Amino acid sequence: MKILGEELGNIGRWYIVLPPLLLIGFLIALVFLAAASQSRLNAADERVHNSEDREQALDEFLALTTDAESEQRGYLLTGEDTYLRSYAAAAGKIGPALDRLGRAYGTGAEPIGEIRRLRGLSRDKLVELDETLAVYKRAGLDAALSAARTNLGKRMTDNILASVAVLRQKESAELSVATARWQSDLQLSRWITLGGAILNIGLVVLATVLVYGDMRRRAQQATDLRLQKRELARQVDDRTRELTALSTHLQGVSELEKSALSRELHDELGGLLVAARMDLSWLQQRLPTSDPAIEQRFKRIHESLSAGIDLKRRVVEELRPTLLDNMGLFAALRWQFKESCRRTGLKCSETIPETELRVSPDAAIGVFRVAQEALTNILKHAEATSADLAVDIQGDSFVLRISDDGKGISMNRPQTITSHGLASMRHRIAALGGTWDIHAPATGGTVVTARIPLSSMLLFEPSPPPPVPAA
Repeated sequence: MKILGEELGNIGRWYIVLPPLLLIGFLIALVFLAAASQSRLNAADERVHNSEDREQALDEFLALTTDAESEQRGYLLTGEDTYLRSYAAAAGKIGPALDRLGRAYGTGAEPIGEIRRLRGLSRDKLVELDETLAVYKRAGLDAALSAARTNLGKRMTDNILASVAVLRQKESAELSVATARWQSDLQLSRWITLGGAILNIGLVVLATVLVYGDMRRRAQQATDLRLQKRELARQVDDRTRELTALSTHLQGVSELEKSALSRELHDELGGLLVAARMDLSWLQQRLPTSDPAIEQRFKRIHESLSAGIDLKRRVVEELRPTLLDNMGLFAALRWQFKESCRRTGLKCSETIPETELRVSPDAAIGVFRVAQEALTNILKHAEATSADLAVDIQGDSFVLRISDDGKGISMNRPQTITSHGLASMRHRIAALGGTWDIHAPATGGTVVTARIPLSSMLLFEPSPPPPVPAA
């Protein structure tokens, strides 16, 4: 079948090639687009994460600076060493916090400069706080408070807050840009996903249309094939009926010709041979002789005429058994079976009902020919030593069974070899509405069984008309 040719109509090879190409292209494009979108989303997410890290680092630095100043003030006011230890701890963490802030900003020139400024401001702030503590330890609380109330510490704090504000402003702008980029990439990814879904739906719809079209085409082809099969079956049935009728007609014509030839041989040739034998006997009586040679000639002619009469009788019986017409089917079967076995020395047995059936001529000659053909096959091919003929009436069926103990028959032979004898037997039984079977039993030999309905065999005489009442 031409899958890519006219079997697919106008769609041609694209019917098969287009859906896989579209699907493969869609999958490749979807993979690349998804990878690019994921890369952009990762980059945007990294920018947002870095911005958050920088915000946290700024918050940590500012908190440590505020804590250091608060703890220093608490120590000045209370004199408790706990505040002093907390101050020292907070002051010690400011440097590492600035280091983390520098790492968070990376290598940008402007942020690094601002961070460097923060380092100086925080260092100056710590120096100012340490000097106030030194004044407290040297001159007491009042001197320390006086030093703390100067504008120097406030200016340092304001400078630190201003620098942090600058970094926060830059970081806020960076975070806004990163967030906008992330949202844009997310929106693009959604559009890509939506486009892929729409394309996928389109491919599914296209595949559905193509598959539905293919199913309709196949259904139409199946319908056409069924119609063609029915038409072929109808034509085969018509031809079979015609051939069966022809075969039946030819068999009938053949039987008629055999019957006509049998009558001619019986009447014409039989009469000529009997007349010749009678004339020869008359001549032998009227012309007596003592010559041994002439007597020998007379005797030879008598024997030849007798042999010719016997040959004529056998030929006539083979063509159309007189027993079949005069005595009935069962008598003809007995004679045929015994005569065949006597000529060949075959050991035979037969089981036939004593009471004759009134069988139609066509049925009688059909059954007789089946038995005759079966016996001929036994004698020619079976290499048997014994044969059995059985006739039985089983319900409304006539059953004929012929078996032998020969070499058997291959069960493939009736189907693979055109045996005219077997075909003739099968056709004759089928013409009578019966069934025919041949098989080889496991014990050996061959069994031929014919089963015919009695309704198609019996000769029904028309019933006499009812008597006319007297006037």
